[in-house]
Amino acid sequence: MSKTIRAAVYETHGNPPDVLRVVEQPWPSPAADEVVVQMRAAPLNPADINAIEGKYPVRPQLPATPGMEGAGVVVEVGGGARGVALGDQVILPHNFGTWREACAVKAEKLVVAPADIAPVQAAMLKVNPITAWRMLHDFVSLERGDWFIQNAANSGAGRAAIQIARELGYRSVNVVRRPELVPELEAEGGDIVLVEGEHLRDEVAERTARAPIRLGLNAVGGDSAVQLAKTLAAEATMVTYGAMSLQPLKIPNGMLIFKNLRFTGFWVNKWYDAASSAQRAETFAPLFDMAKRGLLRTKVEQAYSLADAQSAVAHAMRDKRGGKVVFEFGS
Repeated sequence: MSKTIRAAVYETHGNPPDVLRVVEQPWPSPAADEVVVQMRAAPLNPADINAIEGKYPVRPQLPATPGMEGAGVVVEVGGGARGVALGDQVILPHNFGTWREACAVKAEKLVVAPADIAPVQAAMLKVNPITAWRMLHDFVSLERGDWFIQNAANSGAGRAAIQIARELGYRSVNVVRRPELVPELEAEGGDIVLVEGEHLRDEVAERTARAPIRLGLNAVGGDSAVQLAKTLAAEATMVTYGAMSLQPLKIPNGMLIFKNLRFTGFWVNKWYDAASSAQRAETFAPLFDMAKRGLLRTKVEQAYSLADAQSAVAHAMRDKRGGKVVFEFGS
C-alpha cells in the first residue's frame, strides 16, 4: 500500500471551520532540487484565517493548503539539492502551505534552524519575530536607552518586540486594552505597560519623564493609532503593520504640518520577497541565538493534531486568547 499524508485543504473561501477539511494525499516525491520535509509544528496565524476567508491580499489557487509558517525535519534529499542535509531542522518558506504532514520544497527556499530550538518555537520565528526585528531596525536608528511605543503589545509581534528590545537595550512603552495584561507584559520585559485610554499621551509623558519617542509600531489603526501618534516626538516615524480594529488610520493635519511625523507600513511578505538569502540569514542569526538562550519565546495556548483542524481554527479565531494555537505533528 502506497504511503500517504494528511493535509488540510479548502476548496472555497468562507468561514474557516466550515470550509476547511483534512484529506489524504500521496507521500511527496522530491524533484532534483527539492527535499522532503516531514512537518513537526505549524502555528495558526491571523493571516492564515484571513486567507481561508478570502480576505488576505495573496490568494493562492484553489484548492489550497493554509499555513504561512512551519518547521520540520528533512527526511529525503533530491539529487541536486544543496544547502540542507538529512535530519536538518528547517523553517519553511512563507506562503507555502504548512498545514500538512510532509511536503516537497526547493532546498534553496529553506532556512536551517539549530536543532536545539524546540520545533514549536522554530515554527514561529519567521513572521512575528522577523517583523519585530525589522521594524526595530529599518525605520529609525535606535540606540541603547532609546524609547519606542507600540499598541497591541500582547500580540505575537508585540511580545517579540518586547523580548528583542530587552536584549538590545531599547526601552518600550506597551499599550494594551485589558488591565490583566499589564503584569504579564511587565514580567516579559516591557518597561512600561499602559491600558489604552484618552489620557495616554499624558501617562506616557509622565512615565518616561517626557523622553522623546521616535518610533511607534501600530497594529490596530483607527483611534488607537491616533492616540499612539500623539505620544511621538517631532520628526518621529509610525510603522503600521496590522489593522486589528478594521478602522482606517485618519491622520490629523497638525501631525504632518507641525510635527512632521512620517507614516509608513511594513509587510513581512514583501521583506522576504526583496531580501537575499544572505540578508535573511543575517536577520535569523540573532533570533536563533535568542531562542536558544530562552530569551525569545512565543507563548502557546493549545496544540492540536491536524485531525482536529476544524477545532483548531475555531480556537484560533477566538478573542482574548492567552497565546498561540499550533498544530503539532508526530515525530
